[in-house]
Amino acid sequence: MRSAVFLGQRNLKVLEREIPKPGPKEVLIKVMACGVCGSDVHIYEGDQGSTSTVPPQIQGHEFSGIVIETGSEVSSCKVGDRVCVDPADNCNECYYCTNGMMGHCEHMGAIGTNINGGFSQYCKVPGRLIHHLANHVSFIEGAMAEPLACCINGADRSDIKVSDNVLIYGGGAIGLLLMQLAKLKGAAKVVLVEPVEAKRKMAEKLGATFTIDPTKEKVADVLAAKGLCHIQVVIETCGLKSTSEEAVDIVDKRGTILLFAVTKVDSKIDLMTYKLFQKELTIKGSYCSPYDMGRAVELINSHKIDVTTMLAGTRTLEELEEVLQEPKVRAQGKWVILPNGFVE
Repeated sequence: MRSAVFLGQRNLKVLEREIPKPGPKEVLIKVMACGVCGSDVHIYEGDQGSTSTVPPQIQGHEFSGIVIETGSEVSSCKVGDRVCVDPADNCNECYYCTNGMMGHCEHMGAIGTNINGGFSQYCKVPGRLIHHLANHVSFIEGAMAEPLACCINGADRSDIKVSDNVLIYGGGAIGLLLMQLAKLKGAAKVVLVEPVEAKRKMAEKLGATFTIDPTKEKVADVLAAKGLCHIQVVIETCGLKSTSEEAVDIVDKRGTILLFAVTKVDSKIDLMTYKLFQKELTIKGSYCSPYDMGRAVELINSHKIDVTTMLAGTRTLEELEEVLQEPKVRAQGKWVILPNGFVE
């Protein structure tokens, strides 16, 4: 099989690898679509994603495909099933797993991060991590289940309530998914801040109340001009120091700030602690998708959320490195890799 193998910082090659043989509790997937995530870029640049990556490693944790072989003890699926995969292979035995915090497993196995993943023609996974796609759902849509699951965790942690006003920094795939989830949760107004015009247009198409170009306007000034004086929830998806700090000024008293983005391990922000005290703010992080793949697949199977408007298009395994290397390419939207060629 052909696999895009991460060999070290800014070093990725498409190599021939042996097709893995599934064990008794494993499933072999023919990978039809695999999304490129921001954490894949971090790993490629030599930084850390959700957990540590040791090369050589096949990245790719947002993927869907067809079951082509099952282990002798697998009953969750059969050959020919259309599926997507939860990449979080937790131990289910450590303190965090046994106390309902599987996303913080002490022995986290992450397919595509420290276990070979979906930037390959085939991938083997534990059968218990399989989720079934409806026949009318494309493989490309199915590959978006994992980022949507992460966003569901973020939307839950942001504690958006009916009639809340929400502001989101960043109009990438994550920001646009969170924007839609905020609306589904009953937000009255959802504002998106994004410098790239094409992404602002995507947000407006998907129902943003309005968008702001931060290179031309100050966020606070636009909100004041629109009469939007109370923002209960701010979600930061860019991983920038400036926007993370600005969120403290933008959010209302007793509001919630959600820091969603994966940053460099040593990134820091400066917080004016008096404002945290005086405004009684809550600041939270959102890490991975501990329990939410099933919920994401339900939303995708029922077409309750748009997971394709934010896509820039598809690329081959050979074109993956260009996507990882070039910010201008990623600025066009989210890319999906097709390891086995064209899919419906």
